[in-house]
Amino acid sequence: MRRLLFIALLLASGLARAELPETDWLELMPKSDQKALEAMPEIDHNSPEAQGTFDSKGGLKQSKGLPAVMYSAKTVPAMNGKNIRLGGYPVPLETDAKGRSTLFFLVPYPGACIHVPPPPPNQLVLVRYPKGLKLDDIYTPLWVIGTLKVEAVSNNLADAAYALDASKVRVVVEADL
Repeated sequence: MRRLLFIALLLASGLARAELPETDWLELMPKSDQKALEAMPEIDHNSPEAQGTFDSKGGLKQSKGLPAVMYSAKTVPAMNGKNIRLGGYPVPLETDAKGRSTLFFLVPYPGACIHVPPPPPNQLVLVRYPKGLKLDDIYTPLWVIGTLKVEAVSNNLADAAYALDASKVRVVVEADL
């Protein structure tokens, strides 16, 4: 009986550790950025400001009509080295020979890097996943589990303030909701 109780406790503790609690995207922003974002007026996607200005690498420069929080790369130092589970949508950057995404941005809402303006760098996470993931649709939500790093990343598409070395990536299923 004692042995069964021990096994039950081990299984229960293993299940509790099976998936980390969800990290909210706002946890990646300092409180000052959260307050600035809450105070920001709604963006009119038809305004000249929403069209933005592009730099020589094709990235979006800060437009005079948008608040600085929309370009903030301020991070939360306590998140550095933390194991997290973050939900979001993929923006593929690199694939392996089998067509699996091994490097992608994770963004908080679908189509984030297509819309103007894109999310601020502290709301973009570069995901490194050497195993690769077959992505059929960038509008499919994912759970990404791994170690988050405060790391400035810049490429032609966008800038990110964080990178995540993923140990597991999976599609969000209805049972998760």
